[in-house]
Amino acid sequence: RLRRNCPEDRTFRWPIASNIDGNEMLEIQVFNYSKVFSNRLIGTFRMVLQKVVEEGQLEVTDTLIDDNNSAIRTSISIEIRYQAMDGTVGTWSDGEFLESPHSRSESEGRYALETDSLISGHRHGTSGPHHSARSELSLLPHCRSGKGVFSAMKLGKMRPPKEDHRKQDEPAVLETEDLDRKAMRLGGGLDPDTISLASVTAVTTNVSNKRSKPDIKMEPSAGRPMDYQVSITVIEARQLVGLNMDPVVCVEVGDEKKYTSMKESTNCPYYNEYFVFDFHVPPDVMFDKIIKLSVIHSKNLLRSGTLVGSFKMDVGMVYTQPEHQFYHKWAILSDPEDLTAGLKGYLKCDIAVVGKGDTIKTPHKANETDEDDIEGNLLLPDGVPPERQWARFYIKIYRAEGLPRMNTSIMANVKKALIGENKDLVDPYVQVLFAGQRGKTSVQKSSYEPLWNEQIVFTEMFPPLCKRIKIQIRDSDKVNDVAIGTHFIDLRKISNEGDKGFLPTFGPAWVNMYGSTRNYTLMDEHQDLNEGLGEGVSFRARLLISLAIEILDTSNPEINSSTEVQVEQATPVADNCTGKMEEFFLFGAFLEASMIDRKIGDKPINFEVTIGNYGNQIDGTGRPSPRRRKEDGDEEESELLQSLSDDEADEDGELVSVSSTPPLKPLITDRNYFHLPYFDKKPCIYIKSWWQDQRRRLYNSNIMDKIADKLEEGLNDVHEMIKTEKPHPERRLRGVLEELSSGCLFETLSTAWRQQPSSPRGPFSRARLCQRPRPPSPAHRPCPLCSQPQHSIPDIFIWMMSNNKRIAYARVTSKDILYSIVDEETGKDCAKVKTVFLKLPGKRGFGPAGWTVQAKMDIYLWLGLNKQRKDFLSGLPCGFEEKKTVKGQGIPSFPPISLLYTKKQVFQLRVHMYQARSLFAADSSGLSDPFARVFFITQSQCTEVLNETLCPTWDQLLVFDNVELFGEVHEMRDDPPIIVIEIYDQDTVGKADFMGRTFAKPVVKMSDEDYSGPRFPPQLEYYQIYRGNSTAGDLLAAFELLQIGAGGKSDLPPIDGPTDMDRGPILPVPMGIRPVLSKYRVEILFWGLRDLKRVNLAQVDRPRVDIECAGRGVQSSLIQNYKKNPNFSTLVKWFEVDLPENELLHPPLNIRVVDCRAFGRYTLVGSHAVSSLRKFIYRPPDKKAQQWNTTGEIVVNMEPEVPIKKMETMVKLEAPEDEKEKKKKKKKGGAEEMEEEEPDESMLDWWSKYFASIETMKEAPSHLGSFSTQAPINKRGTQATLECFGIPYSTCHALPLQIFNKELEAEFDNFEDWLHTFNLFRGKIGDDDDNTADDERIVGRFKGSMCVYKVPLPDDITKEAGYDPNFGMFQGIPSNDPINVLVRVYVIRATDLHPADINGKADPYIAIKLGKSDIKDKENYISKQLNPIFGKSFDIEATFPMESMLTVAVYDWDLVGTDDLIGETKIDLENRYYSKHRATCGISQTYAIHGYNIWRDPMKPTQILSKLCKEGKVDGPHFGPGGRVKVANRVFTGPTEIEDENGQKKKTDEHLGLMVLHHWEDIPCVGCRLVPEHVETRPLLNPDKPGIEQGRLEMWVDMFPMDMPAPGTAVDISPRKPKKYELRVIVWNTDEVVLEDDDYFTGEKSSDIFVRGWLKGQQEDKQDTDVHYHSLTGEGNFNWRYIFPFDYLMAEEKIVISKKESMFSWDETEYKIPARLTLQVWDADHFSADDFLGAIELDLNRFPRGAKTAKQCTLEMVTETDLPMFSIFKQKRVKGWWPFIARNEDDEMEVTGKVEAELHLLTAEEAEKSPAGLARNEPDPLEKPNRPDTSFIWFLNPLKSIRYFLWHTYRWLLLRILLLALLLLMVGLFFYSMPGYLVKKILGA
Repeated sequence: RLRRNCPEDRTFRWPIASNIDGNEMLEIQVFNYSKVFSNRLIGTFRMVLQKVVEEGQLEVTDTLIDDNNSAIRTSISIEIRYQAMDGTVGTWSDGEFLESPHSRSESEGRYALETDSLISGHRHGTSGPHHSARSELSLLPHCRSGKGVFSAMKLGKMRPPKEDHRKQDEPAVLETEDLDRKAMRLGGGLDPDTISLASVTAVTTNVSNKRSKPDIKMEPSAGRPMDYQVSITVIEARQLVGLNMDPVVCVEVGDEKKYTSMKESTNCPYYNEYFVFDFHVPPDVMFDKIIKLSVIHSKNLLRSGTLVGSFKMDVGMVYTQPEHQFYHKWAILSDPEDLTAGLKGYLKCDIAVVGKGDTIKTPHKANETDEDDIEGNLLLPDGVPPERQWARFYIKIYRAEGLPRMNTSIMANVKKALIGENKDLVDPYVQVLFAGQRGKTSVQKSSYEPLWNEQIVFTEMFPPLCKRIKIQIRDSDKVNDVAIGTHFIDLRKISNEGDKGFLPTFGPAWVNMYGSTRNYTLMDEHQDLNEGLGEGVSFRARLLISLAIEILDTSNPEINSSTEVQVEQATPVADNCTGKMEEFFLFGAFLEASMIDRKIGDKPINFEVTIGNYGNQIDGTGRPSPRRRKEDGDEEESELLQSLSDDEADEDGELVSVSSTPPLKPLITDRNYFHLPYFDKKPCIYIKSWWQDQRRRLYNSNIMDKIADKLEEGLNDVHEMIKTEKPHPERRLRGVLEELSSGCLFETLSTAWRQQPSSPRGPFSRARLCQRPRPPSPAHRPCPLCSQPQHSIPDIFIWMMSNNKRIAYARVTSKDILYSIVDEETGKDCAKVKTVFLKLPGKRGFGPAGWTVQAKMDIYLWLGLNKQRKDFLSGLPCGFEEKKTVKGQGIPSFPPISLLYTKKQVFQLRVHMYQARSLFAADSSGLSDPFARVFFITQSQCTEVLNETLCPTWDQLLVFDNVELFGEVHEMRDDPPIIVIEIYDQDTVGKADFMGRTFAKPVVKMSDEDYSGPRFPPQLEYYQIYRGNSTAGDLLAAFELLQIGAGGKSDLPPIDGPTDMDRGPILPVPMGIRPVLSKYRVEILFWGLRDLKRVNLAQVDRPRVDIECAGRGVQSSLIQNYKKNPNFSTLVKWFEVDLPENELLHPPLNIRVVDCRAFGRYTLVGSHAVSSLRKFIYRPPDKKAQQWNTTGEIVVNMEPEVPIKKMETMVKLEAPEDEKEKKKKKKKGGAEEMEEEEPDESMLDWWSKYFASIETMKEAPSHLGSFSTQAPINKRGTQATLECFGIPYSTCHALPLQIFNKELEAEFDNFEDWLHTFNLFRGKIGDDDDNTADDERIVGRFKGSMCVYKVPLPDDITKEAGYDPNFGMFQGIPSNDPINVLVRVYVIRATDLHPADINGKADPYIAIKLGKSDIKDKENYISKQLNPIFGKSFDIEATFPMESMLTVAVYDWDLVGTDDLIGETKIDLENRYYSKHRATCGISQTYAIHGYNIWRDPMKPTQILSKLCKEGKVDGPHFGPGGRVKVANRVFTGPTEIEDENGQKKKTDEHLGLMVLHHWEDIPCVGCRLVPEHVETRPLLNPDKPGIEQGRLEMWVDMFPMDMPAPGTAVDISPRKPKKYELRVIVWNTDEVVLEDDDYFTGEKSSDIFVRGWLKGQQEDKQDTDVHYHSLTGEGNFNWRYIFPFDYLMAEEKIVISKKESMFSWDETEYKIPARLTLQVWDADHFSADDFLGAIELDLNRFPRGAKTAKQCTLEMVTETDLPMFSIFKQKRVKGWWPFIARNEDDEMEVTGKVEAELHLLTAEEAEKSPAGLARNEPDPLEKPNRPDTSFIWFLNPLKSIRYFLWHTYRWLLLRILLLALLLLMVGLFFYSMPGYLVKKILGA
């Protein structure tokens, strides 16, 4: 502690990790603090600590020494104490330093209590981790004492210490000897809890900081349903495992299923089908839905098909991706039934999830090339490895406690009444949902403390793409099961994917479940809360669970390969596994309860505080019974239904919990609110509870929380500095980031020291936050890690009860009020006064009901171990006496039941309410009648009501007299109570409507301080007003709280200021506080009104605009007939007004439109408030800059070869002649590449240009996305640009135009360069959601502008030539008379339309509306397409201003009924027409007078240039000889010749003119970017689904004034017709085909080969060769020709097929499919199905060159990607060998045969000239194949086949058999004829 001649006393504390070495030094430096410059060192004091180490205490006074080691006159007094680790030297406590009365008595043993509690029985020996500490420390910044990492971490904005930023040259690493010393000191093995995290730095504790920040946002947003749309495009599948399948893709989101069409006999089907799913559910429910893509084989009406493979992911995963989408990614399919099988194929898809108001930027849907790198584009979030493995997720459910006594079943109650059976009325079981599967435990009948010990096993890929596991305790009931409580485990929070990471690990730990209140009624209105929707309002139960993951080794044969959910028994865990049971103590004091809603009624009110079930009046818990403890050693809490009164006395013979305050009758504050009379007597509550001790985890969370809060606060500061344009925000940002890194570093150290072996490993090497700090936007919490998943101690609920009914609640997280002896680890609200706003539970809190405060409370909470409880009152405002129960009278640590404040201070509060802006529209007129109500403690006052405004300037001082505050004076100064300001809308009838609220802290002046700078008088500041969760304006005000001293009010600064006679007794804001005003002139440009809607059913006829700002204003002229001409006759008017010098304080400007009706009545049509005038303030240009700009001519040298002349800018444009030679040279250089013929100019059309641009756009990296604006204008430049992106220029012969993937308005700042559009609003804002579609409130638009400047304008402006005083600052604006315009709308195509028909498709057509013209292109609808190409242009004549809003809509054609609107887009043509960016007709890249690139504008480039120069008063253009033109001070050079269609060259200056136009933005003063020739992409919106895109439309608009020469014909953009081709494929031979059949007789292998071929998408036209029977070697000879006619789109590389989808289809549907030829080899069977042997698919645009011989034909030809590829469309004719491939049993590719084929491509004309026959037919027949004799059928020619089969092999056997047969015949004959012969002989006949 230091004592100086300065009033300030400070204590520094160093908790250290090891005993101090006697040789260590203490160094104290004294600085002269400076706010601006760096701090100056006054002197230093050093001393060796030997004496301190020996005695433990020392007081020293000594002089300081300066830099030269000489003594100076300043002296310092310090007192040092030291407490050794082993207690050998004296102990100390804060009390002995701070002399605070009630802590001295307990100085003993302060630390001893803490240590053993935290680690279950373990202590580290003193040989702690020396090395780890040392290595971690090498990064520590050099911290001087007193600059703690956290020293500025107090709320309230302390300046970060300036001097702390290191000097430039000072190294970040400490010297090594320092380090060793520090490491020794840190490395000693002290109990982890007594090592402060601040061991390396010191923590200063001088700021009294007894209040914590209140939360402004009120309304719970979690459970509110929102609109979502999930759109999925299934593009194609590849490498599906299986032979010759008919795959269908099933797309499932949640419970909805949709199917693609079926593709026949292919394992790489191409679908390109788009599906949309719409949902209206709360975000939590949405993000837990599972997206499942599965490929099913041969599904039809009768069979459900077999699953090939599937892929799942939850919606939340997609939503967290950048742009909320995966685009063109490959999903890996796996078979959940068979874990051992590998990959089952890939599915390419786009998945996007859009919430309301999200916009998704999709890359341009152009000709997708198919050379996809599958492995590089997998459908996986960043950081997930492509080889995911199967894993088992073991979720072990042990037991539950504290279940509510459910009595939902009436029968149970009846039964209980009749039989008197006192059974528990709940039959719980646990249900776990994960990745779309659910598992349940068994039901434990009638048990409040069920014991399961079961594990639920899920089998899922790891890492899983579903991030949350939902665990529910449910009550089993015969009728329906109800959820008791729900808990979500987020896998991201319990795992770490880094190198030193770990798998998801959780528990065993208790999780707490929250939900509806525990008052038992039959119907629970908050049942949703138990399902996990919305914030729980009461504790429901706690469940002991653990989660572990085992990665499966799928090669192990014993593995059970099913993925069904299994439920098994689990081994019970030891009772102490979740930590040692500790006794916790919760103390709360209610210091104030005000703003209690009057609706509650004036019955007595009390507050109940609960933690878990402790303190709950209905079924509160006593302590775990001591009997069970002694017997079983069972340390868990058991619930005994003991009432609070007969709770057994504690071991220390005291403490019965008091959990609710005594009921009090509320007093009236004002019309809306009551308050409770807690004046000097503040009620207290205290509760003892028993929990497993997991504080260490919460401590870590708190440290992180503080780092995060500090970061957030710092970033908000930076944000504020940028917003208010304060200097050097980057310095503050650097400070913030340095603080962050030191804080993180520090936390890394702290976690490194405490790897305690005993506690189960916490799921965080939390250092990971620290390694990648990224500055978040101020809106996002930077700390996902702060929430601790294994929390163990439940949250605290505070309920307000009136008449025993629960009215409103607040929920306080237990970690926020948890006490630790280390400051950093203490919760941020522990021992602080926190202002809490109570809210309504559940759905009642949605909408307006949730915005009104139910009650505002100042409450003080402290939660800690019972052993540490002596400090529990330390944070209360001082000056009270404790009132205790009778039992605890003499015991100092016994908690009080109330506090009696003896000290009170009297104050006067002055509230300076100046103005508010951008308030909420609460009346149907679109305005409000706002007044503000200010609450402070128990008083409230209102400002006056200002009628009909959203930007009231109250300018009013409210004085609150005799405000009594209790406590010490000095605390009031630092921590005054907060002021609540609520804004209301006064209604003539009924109650005032709530419009928003904000909080403020007053600046406090004590009676002994002077009322002088810098704090007084206080500055006006802006306070953000909130309504629910959304912002609702700003309040400009100042607040001061002045202490009334002994002299009474006379000592206060006088309230002077002119008493405003007109306003009666209202005091205005006094002079020193109100802003300094000066005179400004506001000029208004009145242009016109547009789209005014009816008012009270009457049309607006004679509108007028009133402008008002700060009480002054001006009216426009009256529009006499709105229908005829909605523009104003007088364009510019002005008024003068006094505005604040400080631009940030400028009041808003109000625009109101009224309609003048008969009899002098006025009706308000709509209004608009311009909240900030800053962009309209005119700042005279800087004189010096002007001079420099116009005199010297600047050189901007574009190309170096150009000789630079006379300091002039040269821009050279090279003639296009030498370009052809260049290309030829390039060709010769790349002779390897295939020859490409020059395309004929006549072949090029507008689409060539379009596709070339897309190509450019795709290849160019995103930051060059729109490169063609800056690209040089010559072809060579384009070529260079293209080639630098790796596109050979030859592929894009056409000149690119520019494709914007957004609206043109977004690119050119809405074309509001001088004409602004202000939307007029009427009608109140809806209450259902924060951003009710503003579009519905828009009743019209005012077009005009304004200019604000200080009054005497500089002379040079008014003296300028041609200055017209009537127009003021708006010189040179065009006239606003009606003008006739030809509007030409080009619609190219639409993408991703929302399906409108049941079949998931739409039949879109275009409808265009402009004024009275209404074009519906219904007959040209495009059947069943979601990506239709329209390619149409429409000409419309229109008259501005009457018809200026163009609507282009896409409708869905229906055969029956009306057509549905899919989406529409609106374009304001008028702003485009008048814009300086010249958006009438885009400027082409080149000037051509014929061909596809012909100049479209009726004005030539030179005419346009002259017009621009004239309008901008620019000198020029001067065309000089030699192709030069000078404009202002720039000179451009370029070609001067042009070819006409006959090839004649003519002289022209147009190229030069065009050149200047392209560089117009470089021209000084007037330059701006001109709109190039372009295509814009506009989102289609549907009013029924506001804020969600329904598709996009590519289009552009040209406008030509009718008084100019007529433009040429429209550009032809009709879709390219596909070209007819014929592909002839000759299959010559096959070889090495696998042999499938076994011979009946001989067992030989053979195959009956035939080859089948088709073009993808035309499976029904498949063609087969004849069969080559009985091939023994796999060789087959065919000489067979297939002929495939097809239609092909060259630019998109797609085949176009038109066919009816089914027999019921009305018309044909067009499909576009990649050109792929499939050849398959089959084995023909007569009686069974043919066997598929192998296939090859050749992409006709890029396939490998065929091998010369069968030997050279290998598998690599198909698998290697880097082989040279070529295209049949360029080669025309190709012959060679290609391999057939299939997958073997092990799922590996193998060659199953080879085919020699010839491909010949002809156009339809060529095919007609040289026809050829199918198969071997005429014309051009092929000769018969020369097949060996074996290949005939045995039953056609049996002899031959017998000869072949048998004779060859068995001829000797056959001969033997033959001889034997003859022999036998002989013998047979002999015996046959023998008897007859004998008889003959005997008879002698």
